[in-house]
Amino acid sequence: MNKKAISLLAIVGTLVCAVAALAFAPSKDADTLRALDAEWSKAAVAHNADKVASYYADDAVAYPPDMPAVVGKTAARKVWGEVLADKTSSLSWKTTTAAVDGNLGYTAGTYEDSSKGKDGKMVTTKGKYVCIWHKGADGKWKAIHDIWNADSK
Repeated sequence: MNKKAISLLAIVGTLVCAVAALAFAPSKDADTLRALDAEWSKAAVAHNADKVASYYADDAVAYPPDMPAVVGKTAARKVWGEVLADKTSSLSWKTTTAAVDGNLGYTAGTYEDSSKGKDGKMVTTKGKYVCIWHKGADGKWKAIHDIWNADSK
């Protein structure tokens, strides 16, 4: 690829990022999503799978690491029940970015998970996540797509 093409791609990429930043601007709704994400993390810290699942829309899709995607709040509840079953483990996340455009928004950030490895010793994993939220007709935000995965070791 020649230098002109690379420069053009860099300019286009910058413009796309700028437009996306304008479309998903910080707002009161973005602050609401940050607060919901913080509450959601506290539910995970408390090992409350029912509360964790309550943040999902009925038809949400969750994309847990090292597992197939699951569809629906009930299926997500089952996955979270398995993840949170070990009371010696801990899982929490922190939102670093939240933005909204109309009835769609997203949160993204980092997580930390400590759980027993196959040898019985505690293993800490750090990773990142992105969650897409939808604001329903009732004014409530629910997670509709939730993906998280570990950073490389």
